[in-house]
Amino acid sequence: MIEHAAIQRYREHYRATEIPHGYRPLGHLLFTFGGGLLAFATCLWLVDGLRPVELLAVPAAFLYANFAEYVGHRWPMHRPFRGLGLIYKRHAGQHHRFFTDQAMPFDGLRDLRAVLFPPSLVLFFFGGFGIPAWWALDYFFGSNVAWLFIATAIAYYLNYEFLHTAYHLPAAHSIARIPLVRRLKWLHQTHHDPRQMAHANFNISYPLGDWLCGTLRRRPLAGAEQRPATQATGEKASR
Repeated sequence: MIEHAAIQRYREHYRATEIPHGYRPLGHLLFTFGGGLLAFATCLWLVDGLRPVELLAVPAAFLYANFAEYVGHRWPMHRPFRGLGLIYKRHAGQHHRFFTDQAMPFDGLRDLRAVLFPPSLVLFFFGGFGIPAWWALDYFFGSNVAWLFIATAIAYYLNYEFLHTAYHLPAAHSIARIPLVRRLKWLHQTHHDPRQMAHANFNISYPLGDWLCGTLRRRPLAGAEQRPATQATGEKASR
């Protein structure tokens, strides 16, 4: 009870100080999934005269995206690096205080501000990394490979956002009851134990990177229910 009261106090503080008055959660969802699907369809539409060998860009992009998800989550999101402090603050200092393994669901749609990537970061990452990747792939392998690679990266991102949002839905929600979502949510919930968040289960989607790097944890640590409230709310992570 003490832990949940502390989490609720932080959530109220976050809503008052971090969520803009004009924030529109449905607009955020539309930007993420509507805009993402439009960009994905555009990339596929630009593919022309596809050769079977060029389809190898799809698994290559999937593996690259999974590795990038793992690296980005394990280090910049959980360890402070110069120039990346905003990412660390938003994730370790805010997201992990808003959600713990003992309090995973959000309370209302406005809480999506603490779940989905903000549009500014989406545009930054896809603009800063997607455009150079497209140019390099187009130069060395041709435009079809470049468009398929970017399309797969966008699809992976949409899959990431869908799964991450599903993990933070109420347990009774129909999406949360999908068997695959339930299995993957268990891994993510273990990651939200403040004692494990900097050490285990960094893949949000499919735990390939965790499996390869030895950071996959299928079981929570014992004694979670006896954690001090300050540790449970992740206050140490924000310091």
